[in-house]
Amino acid sequence: MATSYHQHVIEEFRAGRGKVGGPFEGGDLLLLTTTGAQSGKEHTTPLGFVRDGDLLLIVASNLGASRHPDWYHNLLAHPLVQVEIGTESFEAVAVPAEGARRDRLFASVVAVSPGYADYQALTTRTLPVVVLERTEPQEQPRPINTLADKLLEVHTWLRSQLRHVRAEADAHLAARAAEGPGASAAPGLGFQIRQHCLAFCATLTFHHTSEDAHIFPAIAHYHPDLVSVLDRLRQEHGAVARIKDELAALLADVGAADPRQFLAELDRMTDELTAHLDYEEQWLLPVLAEVPFPPGPPPAE
Repeated sequence: MATSYHQHVIEEFRAGRGKVGGPFEGGDLLLLTTTGAQSGKEHTTPLGFVRDGDLLLIVASNLGASRHPDWYHNLLAHPLVQVEIGTESFEAVAVPAEGARRDRLFASVVAVSPGYADYQALTTRTLPVVVLERTEPQEQPRPINTLADKLLEVHTWLRSQLRHVRAEADAHLAARAAEGPGASAAPGLGFQIRQHCLAFCATLTFHHTSEDAHIFPAIAHYHPDLVSVLDRLRQEHGAVARIKDELAALLADVGAADPRQFLAELDRMTDELTAHLDYEEQWLLPVLAEVPFPPGPPPAE
């Protein structure tokens, strides 16, 4: 829960279209909304940020305290976060930088905001530098006019994230192999892979849960001829969910995860989910193209 002071800053930020007074006046400030690691509830925190080229960086300084701030633990558990800067709000994947990259980015932060070096001097823990990566596609988004358009938008994101995680995993193994004999078989996966994979898993769960609870029952009501198709899609949801749980279990200890086992499960997910999405689009897009988005009132009986 936000402190009363933080809540005052949040309210002032939103009322002032990103501008606040007091100690934050004139500084670069954003609002970060995370999902509680234990509670599952949303928490919003005002934080200073630094831009490094195209990167948006925040530092888990906690004013130099001996433990990481709660919002950092939250984003490790739930990498999908909401970011507000000025009047703009967007979803992002929060990825802690590692190793030499973390050190380089921290130096960039300190060059802009020297106070973070003072916070680092106050504690023996290494202050995490977190990169906030937008989830929106770089290309111009397609217009969303129907529920079919919305379904394709989600499916496109899921497919792209699978490709992204696979590319990161391949790069991770290639880097290990370059280290010398036996290194490619060593355990451990990076935060970049972990955070993007967990973000993918969370979106997949939300998408399939929403379909099972809302979209499929509505389609079955107005299109009873598709009941057998919907039954198959629900069964495929269960099969995909089991693979997703196995991926999440592998990532529970990112430092000990077996990269090759992770790749095998990721390939299994890619095969199962791609076939599922293709089948769903084949049967449901024509029906959903008739439903405006956002949906209007249901048709009269």
